[in-house]
Amino acid sequence: MTQKADILLGLQWGDEGKGKIVDVLTPHYDIVARFQGGPNAGHTLEFSGRKHVLRSIPSGVFAGKGENIIGNGVVLDPVLFREEAQAIEDGGTDLHSRLLISKKAHLILPTHRLLDAAGENAKGASKIGTTGKGIGPTYTDKTSRCGLRAGDILAPDFDARYAARRDEHMARLAAAGATIPDDFSAMETRWLDAIDYLRSFRLIDSEFAVNKALAEGRSLLCEGAQGTMLDVDFGSYPFVTSSNTVAAGACTGLGLPPRAIGRVFGIFKAYCTRVGSGPFPTELFDADGERMCTIGHEFGAVTGRRRRCGWLDLVALRYAVMINGVTDLIMMKSDVLDEFDTIKVCTAYVLPDGTTTGEFPFSIGDNAEGAGTCRPVLTEFPGWRQSLRHIRSVDALPKPFVDYMRFIEKSVGVNVSIISVGPDREETIVTSL
Repeated sequence: MTQKADILLGLQWGDEGKGKIVDVLTPHYDIVARFQGGPNAGHTLEFSGRKHVLRSIPSGVFAGKGENIIGNGVVLDPVLFREEAQAIEDGGTDLHSRLLISKKAHLILPTHRLLDAAGENAKGASKIGTTGKGIGPTYTDKTSRCGLRAGDILAPDFDARYAARRDEHMARLAAAGATIPDDFSAMETRWLDAIDYLRSFRLIDSEFAVNKALAEGRSLLCEGAQGTMLDVDFGSYPFVTSSNTVAAGACTGLGLPPRAIGRVFGIFKAYCTRVGSGPFPTELFDADGERMCTIGHEFGAVTGRRRRCGWLDLVALRYAVMINGVTDLIMMKSDVLDEFDTIKVCTAYVLPDGTTTGEFPFSIGDNAEGAGTCRPVLTEFPGWRQSLRHIRSVDALPKPFVDYMRFIEKSVGVNVSIISVGPDREETIVTSL
């Protein structure tokens, strides 16, 4: 009997805690596959007293039953991949036996990073706030039909293919007046050495592998990166990433037909965060926002950048649930709000023209700072004022927390199946699966 593929993705601006939940869910799946994004998306997992940060490798490598796949929708930096993979293997995990890489995944070149930096500098005050890792230029080459893919490294003329792309990038950088770093030759050498390391892994036609697995009755979890509000089509454009972070991205990023999709697990924090530029209607600039950042350790797993913090935005959450067809909600970092006397949640926006809406507006991405784009309508709840980290059942949760959670469920029309009350995989309450 053909299996359905389940999807796990973020419903906010990324950083929702997907890594932990994939790690919690992976024992139930035969295969975990990453379907989009690049090494700017760090997933943090904590267990047995150790912290693990993954950039491109699926979060199922530690606890899954079978293979992990980097899909065709991912863009891969060979240098960062080698660092990540070697760290995992140094920790005792035999990654070579568990990780498969799509031949159709595009490669991030050293010059892509230079193009990324030059593009951001040219924008001045209108910067997107990218991580500078070459993600956008790599996806640009992909859609321009001139990128290099992982399968190309097996071709006898790969060095010539690479040189052609490098020289074209260099010409563009020179035309833009960009400065080429003095150590570029060393950067290139490291990259080519990392290509040799990449050749030691199994490169596959992953679209055949995932469909064959489902036909054989094997279970598959599709892992997304970033979050719905950073989707290139449906997010707070132009302050978004360069790929489709929504559920449909699992189809294009792995080669799955829509009828193959089963459950969609949508992850959200009990509050909101985002990094970089872009609108953020519920952002806090006061002591509450600072407390969220400090208690929640809101700094990027890969970049170290401080995350902007604010109250939960139900307008954006309802929108994300609709776009993704979410079947199960997963509520993260509930414990961060343990010490708050009052907790607020946004239920609607007041637009600049004075009208109120419960729908996510087209124009929300027009303002880099977020201020003035729209004003949140806030509903207040009493805080629960006790630690949740020791709780392992819904019945033991304090009533104010349950009231807050039920309000969220009613507002978006989907129930919460998993509640995270701490960073460790054991600090998790499963309400229904």
